[in-house]
Parts: sequence; structure tokens; C-alpha cells
Amino acid sequence: MMRLDKMLAHCGYGSRKEVKEYIRKGYVLVNGEVITDDDYKVDEKNDEVVIANQNVCYDEMIYIMLNKPDGYISATYDANDPIVLDLISGYEKRNLFPVGRLDKDTEGLLLITNDGKLAHNLLSPKKHIDKIYYLKFEGEFTKKAHELFENGVILDDGYMCMPAKFINLRNGEGKIIIKEGKYHQVKRMMEAVGCRVTYLKRIEFGPLKLDETLDFGEYRLLTLEEINDLKKCE
Repeated sequence: MMRLDKMLAHCGYGSRKEVKEYIRKGYVLVNGEVITDDDYKVDEKNDEVVIANQNVCYDEMIYIMLNKPDGYISATYDANDPIVLDLISGYEKRNLFPVGRLDKDTEGLLLITNDGKLAHNLLSPKKHIDKIYYLKFEGEFTKKAHELFENGVILDDGYMCMPAKFINLRNGEGKIIIKEGKYHQVKRMMEAVGCRVTYLKRIEFGPLKLDETLDFGEYRLLTLEEINDLKKCE
């Protein structure tokens, strides 16, 4: 059994606060009966739940957008440092994990889910999914650096990156668009052209854009539209 407001929020019909309001206004029916108590318990698999004339289909898969703060490890366990799952409450038994990784000192958009198939497809090198970062850096990003990025920067270990794009914003600030997720890749690419990253924040992952209303460490469930857009990447 599950609280009605939690079920609706989980299914992407709004924040917990928003769905509480929908329930109190009488927009939600359970098995044909109008329910106005947001803490009403439902059998999410067997009860018929309708909101604004739409049937609600409960999916056991969880999709969360986290605005990752500095200092957290993108992992399900670490013996020494706090992990991103420490920031997520209420889903302790749902086998959540981060899709890909952000470095400990990198901030921004991180997808948390228990959908292994989706995660595998989003991270597959064959998919070439764009990842966009905002960064601050020291050094000069020259015309030659742009050419190297466009042709594929060679990292310190000899690996040749896929073509990437750098967008200058102002002195010492920019955006970088890559299609891979190698270890410390953005920092190493910048080092390869004589620049040093001093701040890094992921702002987009495929069709998913960071919700700027989320403070660092805050998260929300993805909307149905966002989930469907991600699944189209498969």
C-alpha cells in the first residue's frame, strides 16, 4: 500500500505539494470514488486511480533528477566519502543508482534511477548522447584548441576523444559538448589544449536539462515528458 499523494508524485503528475492540492480539490478518484485525503492509502498495482480523467499507471521504475553538489561520490557505496544516494530519501529499498558519474568536485545534473535497461542505453558509446557542461578555466582557449576539439583531442594516455565542441562565453568561462564519459574527460581535454578547469557543472544530459529551481543537493522526480524523451534515446 502507498499514500495517494506519493503515488501521483512518483508517476510524474507534479510535486508532492502540487498533487496534494489536486487531491484536496477533488480531482482524483480511486475505484470510482472521489478522494480528498492526500494520505489515503492505495494499492498501487490493483486500485484504479484517475486524475483529471486520466488513468494513472504506476510504474515501479524510479527516475530522479539530482542537482549534485560538490563533495559527493557518484556511486552506490564508498568507504570514505558521502555518496549521491545519501541525498535521496524515501526510496531506500528501490535499488537506485546514478547513471554514469560526475567527479567528486563536479556539480550539476545527475540522473538517478533503478531502470538498468535505460541506463545501459544512455551510457552506450554507440548512442553518442550529448553531455553539456558549464566550466570556468584558466588559460587561453585558442583557435587551434577549437580545431583540436572538433577533430578529436588526444588525452595524456593516448586516447583520441570523439569530436567535441567548445563554446566561449566570456573570459575564462565556457560550455563544452561531449558525447563520451571517460574518467575526468573534460578536465583532461582542457589540459590537452593548455587550459586548467577550476569549476565544472553538468547542465544537460541528452534531452534532459538541469532544473535550475533545484538547489545543490535537491532533487525531483522526472516528469512523464522527460521520461519519454529519455526513452526515445534508446
